[in-house]
Amino acid sequence: MSDQVQQPVDPNENPYGYLGIAKNPDGSITRLFQPPSTPASSDPSNPFHLSKDLDINQSKGTWARIFVPRKAFDDDDSSPKQKLPLIIYFHAGGFVACSVNTAMFDALYTPIVTEIPAVVVSVEYRLGPEHRLPAAYEDCFEALHWIIKNSNDEWLEKHADFSKAFLMGSSAGGNIVYHVGLQVAACVDDLLPLQIKGLIMHQPFFGGIERTESELRLANDRFVPLSLTDLMWDLSLPIGVDRDHEYCNPMAKIKPDQFDQVKSLGWKILVTGFDGDLMIDRQIELWKKLEEKGVSVTGKFDEGGAHAYELGDPTKAKELAIVIKDLVESTTTS
Repeated sequence: MSDQVQQPVDPNENPYGYLGIAKNPDGSITRLFQPPSTPASSDPSNPFHLSKDLDINQSKGTWARIFVPRKAFDDDDSSPKQKLPLIIYFHAGGFVACSVNTAMFDALYTPIVTEIPAVVVSVEYRLGPEHRLPAAYEDCFEALHWIIKNSNDEWLEKHADFSKAFLMGSSAGGNIVYHVGLQVAACVDDLLPLQIKGLIMHQPFFGGIERTESELRLANDRFVPLSLTDLMWDLSLPIGVDRDHEYCNPMAKIKPDQFDQVKSLGWKILVTGFDGDLMIDRQIELWKKLEEKGVSVTGKFDEGGAHAYELGDPTKAKELAIVIKDLVESTTTS
């Protein structure tokens, strides 16, 4: 959301303008601008990583950007190399904004690719209100099957360890990780040789009808206020449902066996947040529920900060990458 912050618009007064969109009389929207973007680069002089874009589903306009650490291409000879963990990433944007190539996400891509190190596949999914939920969930689940079908891609085949894969998402992407993760847990054999070992929910985007303490405390936040999150849910949820729908508030209708498969698979889960983010209470609620259900989950909740804080602070982004590295290294390859 940092690129929208640069616009001379107060999200508390004009959340549409803050997102760079205008509401039309028929309820549709017009997108007035796109945030700055970064192209893929296979320039060997890049000191951090190389990247390339591949289509997933042309009819839907979905695609992925693959990142491989620059060091993985060094000394490319016939000797066998240890493959790297595979992190499948779903981007932020409240289900209505941003893209895989949005420039601000480079702040996360670079430390995750280089610090762990890992191969990252960042997935482009359809946005609302043109494509309301569950479109994003469907696209991201389809992307997993696409990765399997493209496992012979030169970069994936040579550098990615399909037996050590993780789903990661920021904000709306963290919400996607939750929902797609539960879907994957129910059909793991269908995704072989892709083996998910953990879920990483970075400041996941959740809501609900009843306001939490942190939502009331930070209702007029200058970066991500309630007026903005309310608009995002209005534009992304299925028409006619309320804010306690499972897509928005998964805690509202928890089933007794909701996490049994996740638990039996031994997946490790990370939930992160800052107390300067109005969603912190919902993130902590999810962490506590997972812990209560016996899931192997870690909660990392820091003082201060804000929503998408790491995108504007390289030090915090590196700290997050190191926490993710610890989770990745704590898993074992089957």
